Amino acid sequence: MALITTGKPFIRDLEKSGALALYVPLEGGFEGRYERRLRAAGYVTLKMLARGLGDLAMYLTGVHGVRPPHLGKKTIGREAAVGYTYYVPPILSYHLEQLPPKAKGLVLWVVDGQVFSRQEREFLASLPKQDPRVKVAVEMGGDRVFRWTQL
Repeated sequence: MALITTGKPFIRDLEKSGALALYVPLEGGFEGRYERRLRAAGYVTLKMLARGLGDLAMYLTGVHGVRPPHLGKKTIGREAAVGYTYYVPPILSYHLEQLPPKAKGLVLWVVDGQVFSRQEREFLASLPKQDPRVKVAVEMGGDRVFRWTQL
């Protein structure tokens, strides 16, 4: 692999397939270079960790309820004493609304994607079909060189 890479084959494959599984060197650094190449090509990147996302479909595309830690303050009355539920807008649609006018789209970059089930990976692969402005890059594990395959 060249020391300085243009990233054009990576961007071309991402635009063509919509969702890529990435295998990055464990010492790090390479994924940041490719993220910079994506931003230079006109994409906005949204980076998130796979662990702890819960229901992936609701978290990314639907209004979902969250309960922050109650820190000793619990609800009183007829409800369960677990704290209030706050509703959060869909993450992807919110970020798509906030895209700059000249942006090509949004790249959802997910770290630690090896924890996803087969069904969750299929959902992520179908996201670009639902909205062509969304591209997905999932880090699936380590390798000696930065490489990618179709998700």
